[in-house]
Amino acid sequence: MTLILIVGLLLLLLFSGLPVAFSLAGLGAAMLVAKGLPLVMVAQNLHGAIDNFVLLAVPLFLLMSNILLRGGVGRDLFEAVQSWVGHWPGGLGVATLLSCGLFSAISGSSVATAATVGTVAIPEMTKRGYKQPFVLGLLAAGGTLGILIPPSIPLIVYGVITEESIGKLFLAGIGPGLLLIVLFGAYSILNAAFTGDYERMPKATWEVRRRASWRAMPTAVLAVLMVGGIYSGAFTPTEASAVGAVAALLLTTLVLRTLTWAAFKDAVRATLSTSVVLFLVVIGAKIFGKAVTLYQVPAQVAQLVDTHVADQTVFLLIVAAILLFIGLFLESLSMLLIMVPVLFPTVLALGVDPVWFGIFFVVLIEIALITPPVGLNLFVIQAVARTPLGVVVRGVSPFIALMLLSVGLLWLIPGIALYIPFGL
Repeated sequence: MTLILIVGLLLLLLFSGLPVAFSLAGLGAAMLVAKGLPLVMVAQNLHGAIDNFVLLAVPLFLLMSNILLRGGVGRDLFEAVQSWVGHWPGGLGVATLLSCGLFSAISGSSVATAATVGTVAIPEMTKRGYKQPFVLGLLAAGGTLGILIPPSIPLIVYGVITEESIGKLFLAGIGPGLLLIVLFGAYSILNAAFTGDYERMPKATWEVRRRASWRAMPTAVLAVLMVGGIYSGAFTPTEASAVGAVAALLLTTLVLRTLTWAAFKDAVRATLSTSVVLFLVVIGAKIFGKAVTLYQVPAQVAQLVDTHVADQTVFLLIVAAILLFIGLFLESLSMLLIMVPVLFPTVLALGVDPVWFGIFFVVLIEIALITPPVGLNLFVIQAVARTPLGVVVRGVSPFIALMLLSVGLLWLIPGIALYIPFGL
C-alpha cells in the first residue's frame, strides 16, 4: 500500500507540471517529515548528492560539447564523411549517422549531437530530395547516440548511483552504439533504394576527400584521444572530461579558428544553465531516494519480484515495459535517477550483470528521447528545422522500432555490450 501511495503522489506532482527536481525533493522531504525525521536530513542529502568527484565530469563534458557546437565542428565532420559515402544510395543518411557517431564520441550529449549535426545535415539532405519526415527522424534518432557512445553523461550518473566502473560502462556502450549505427544505416540505404526519394550525389574526387578529411582530422583525433585515453588507463573518465574541454577549446580557437569570444561566452552560459538543471534533479533524486529507502520501497519491490518473478527474462521485460511507459512523460536522466536505486538491488539478486544492465537501461531511456510528448530530441530537431512536431514524430517511428530491435539483440547476445570491457 505504501509503494502504491508513493508512486501515485509522485505521478500526481509530475503531471501537475511541477519541475522534476522539485517534485522529487518536495515529496522526499514530506516523506521524511511524516516519518518523524528532522529536516536537517534534507540539507545533508542536498550537499551529499553533489559532493562527488566523478560528477565533476558532467559540466566539463557539457562545456566541451557546447564549445564544439559553437565552433562549427559538425560541418567539418559531415563534409568529410559525406565525401566518402555521399554517392551511395542513401549515402547522405549514412554520412549523417557516422557524423552523429563521431560527435557522440566527443560530446556525451544527445541534444548537442542532434543540434550540431542537424544544423548541417537537414538543409543538405532536403536539397538532395530526401523526404522531410525521414530526414528529421534520422537526425532525432542519430542524436540519441550521444548518451550511449562514450563519453555518456547518463552512464556517469549510473556509475555514481551503482558504484560501478565508469570506464567499463563507457567501453560497454561502444558495441551497442555501433550496432545502432549499422541498423540505422541499413534502413537509410534500403529506404533510398526502395523509395527513390533522393538525388544521387556525384562521387567526390580524391582531392576533395583529402581536403575534407584533413579539415576534420583534428576532431577525429579528439574522439580517439577521449576513448583511447580512457581505455588505455591514461586518465579516468573525470580527467578525460577536463582533457576534452581543454582540447576542444584549443581545437576551435588555435586550429580551426572558428570560436569567437561571444560564442565562447554563450557556450559557458549554456553549460552553466544545463549543469544547474541536472544537479537540481540529482539533488532531488537523492532526497527522494533517501526517503524511499527509509520507507523500504526497494525492499518491497525486491520482495514483489521474489514472490512473483523468479526469472531474469521476465524481470527485464517488466523493466523494459515500465521504462517505455514512463519515458512518455519523463526525460532520460529523471528516469535513471528515479528507477535505478529502486531496481538495482533486484538486478544484483537475480544475477544480472550490472554493467550490461546499465547499457540495457540507457538504450531504453534513449527511446524516451524520441517519443512524444516530452522527447527532447524531437523538440531540438523541430527547432532546427522549424517544422511541425508531427512531422518529426512521423519520421522517427521506424527508428523507434529499430531501437527496440537492438534491445532484443542486446538481450540475446550480451557480448555486444560486454565483449569490449571484459573480452579483450
